[in-house]
Amino acid sequence: MSSEKENISDSARYECKAPRFDLEKDVILPRHTRQMMDEAIGSLRFHKLIYTDWGFAEVDPTGRNMAINFYGPPGTGKTLAAEALAGTLGLQFIHIGISEIESKFVGETAKNIGAAFQEAALQGALLFFDEADTLLGARLSSVTQGIDNEINAMRSTMLIELERFNGVVVFATNFAKNYDSAFVSRIRYHVEFQLPDMEERQRLWSRMLVAGIPLALEREELIQLASSSSAGLSGREIRTALRTALPRAVMAQVDAPKLAWVHLESAIADIKYAKANVGGGNTQSHAANARSAKAALSLLGIKNQETEQTTSGE
Repeated sequence: MSSEKENISDSARYECKAPRFDLEKDVILPRHTRQMMDEAIGSLRFHKLIYTDWGFAEVDPTGRNMAINFYGPPGTGKTLAAEALAGTLGLQFIHIGISEIESKFVGETAKNIGAAFQEAALQGALLFFDEADTLLGARLSSVTQGIDNEINAMRSTMLIELERFNGVVVFATNFAKNYDSAFVSRIRYHVEFQLPDMEERQRLWSRMLVAGIPLALEREELIQLASSSSAGLSGREIRTALRTALPRAVMAQVDAPKLAWVHLESAIADIKYAKANVGGGNTQSHAANARSAKAALSLLGIKNQETEQTTSGE
């Protein structure tokens, strides 16, 4: 009885909320990505027909759940699409970040994963795990110390919960190649999110240049210029460009501000310069990798002496 109360107490910290977005109205996706999303939705909507009326449940009794993986570069809309998928399906939404399941106590992280699934089942919510490569990474074949057991226990718990869960769970990652094959085979749809092409950039700029913004050029001309110049930027970076350009337009002419191409052009250039010169992308130094390992240990509530020495000696 006390154990049940503890589980309920743990699960209560996961916020279950009504989704703010809908796939049809709020998300701009490449054609192939949207097609995969539509197939996943169709699979859920026609579940009764396939599993009950056609009898497929006889050979696939655990097929009630739906595990989906969103993978691709940062800023391509994975988190937005997960919440919008919940909105389209009419489900509540639980967003789980790494910080919400990490624990300073050894063994508690696995327990927190179980509590998240329990909460989603109780609320009938879509369960979304961000930065999932930390949770779905390969299990360790050579176990030499206690931490190795903890990592394997955490990932085994995730496998068990996936088998038990009868709802919709979505994972998102920028590093899908780090997944354990056991997780890859249990996920029904792997949906790739790519950087927007010209057509999608035009739609993104058109959506973000809302009607209230005063423009110094014809709107379509500004969209064309911005779409051509923002090749290689993600949807998030296009939004950041506008966040930068709009204050510049106001500061340039406070009395009668108008957004001009020069403001957008300079904002796009700043973002491209930062991408080239700030951060390491996927090519991380040894020290950066050590910091990443330290974060994984922190997730498990464990301090590792070797990693501490590496990071402190940078």
